[in-house]
Amino acid sequence: MSKLSYVFDERTSAWSTYLQQIDRVQTYLGNLSYWIDTLRHPKRTLIVDIPLQMDNGSICHFEGYRVQHNLSRGPGKGGIRYHPQVDLNEVMALAAWMTIKCAAVNLPYGGAKGGIRVDPFKLSEGELERLTRRYTSEIGIIIGPQKDIPAPDVGTNSKVMAWMMDTYSMNLGTTVTGVVTGKPIHLGGSLGREKATGRGVFVTGCEIACRENIKIQGARVAIQGFGNVGSEAARLFSEAGANIVVIQDHTATIFNKNGINIPDLLNWQIKNKKIAGFIEAQDIHAEEFWSKDIDILIPAALEGQINTQRAKNLNCKLILEGANGPTYTNADDILEKRGIIVVPDVICNAGGVTVSYFEWVQDMASFFWTEDEINKRSDKIMIDAMIHIWEKSKEKDCSLRTAAYIIACERILMARKDRGIYPG
Repeated sequence: MSKLSYVFDERTSAWSTYLQQIDRVQTYLGNLSYWIDTLRHPKRTLIVDIPLQMDNGSICHFEGYRVQHNLSRGPGKGGIRYHPQVDLNEVMALAAWMTIKCAAVNLPYGGAKGGIRVDPFKLSEGELERLTRRYTSEIGIIIGPQKDIPAPDVGTNSKVMAWMMDTYSMNLGTTVTGVVTGKPIHLGGSLGREKATGRGVFVTGCEIACRENIKIQGARVAIQGFGNVGSEAARLFSEAGANIVVIQDHTATIFNKNGINIPDLLNWQIKNKKIAGFIEAQDIHAEEFWSKDIDILIPAALEGQINTQRAKNLNCKLILEGANGPTYTNADDILEKRGIIVVPDVICNAGGVTVSYFEWVQDMASFFWTEDEINKRSDKIMIDAMIHIWEKSKEKDCSLRTAAYIIACERILMARKDRGIYPG
């Protein structure tokens, strides 16, 4: 379970950022722009009260959400976030980005997202389980393997998914493994799922780096966030010959100009649950993270990290968005003017939802693949999607983000158009 908490010095509405991204792509959509308002309105929003009996006998109430943004291309897909800053605005934006992401990678899903405003690290395991089971029962009216399939996100993990799957199954009276993804392997989970998002960051990053003549061998890399995504990306880039020189998590920002030893740091993190105190790197001020001389930046934490000031200070060639929505729209403009290439979240971190799709398919068929098969299938989907987006950006002379949105919005709105409106 990852624990991330950053101070946003320029925090604006995540939903507003998403709407600005939609506004920017409208002029590229031709006749399909007639339907674009469908992307500006979530299809369904559920807010639930979750009463929880604490271990001391008291009752606490927590607010939970599940948003289904768009289901034109298939059932909803999106994670469940447990975090003190979760609110409806954030969940709406995350659901919308899932809509775009699934379409950009051409998966047969719509976008959804859920969460509870809670600090899971302040709850005992028993309290966390009771919270999860009550939340699952409350949103059970709109989730299901053909309706909406949750997955882990910040503050949740495979154990939480197992509780969700069991609760949903008990309420139906039959085991339904396909109601969630990101489960333990022995309960219908997929091999390769935990590493999939970080692997996707690496695969898409290498593809664009090759096309833009940026060498991975010897590249200086900075990574914000060292959970499943950041740590796996760090491992793969390090093995490819890159030097991971600066890493930041909620406990510290560490720097080594000659490159941080990633295997040693991973062992330290497993033992200490943090990167703070790692003796093979020096502690630096958190804001220095954004001004180091690097080649590749990987924001793999929470949304809203690259603001206008940081965009002006960055000294890199390539940004790989391992997190959802890490870059503000105005900052995007600055980065584009400065010639810094941004591989957007909706393709860069789509490895997770791609392998979630594989898990769902395997659950439906009760037939499971090897990790090598999964990695090969995932890599092909990610690379094909990345090439399509890169070619579209050259064709339209636009950023990779705009190109990804053009492709995704065309697919979503074509489905909306052809399905029509019921009742007419």
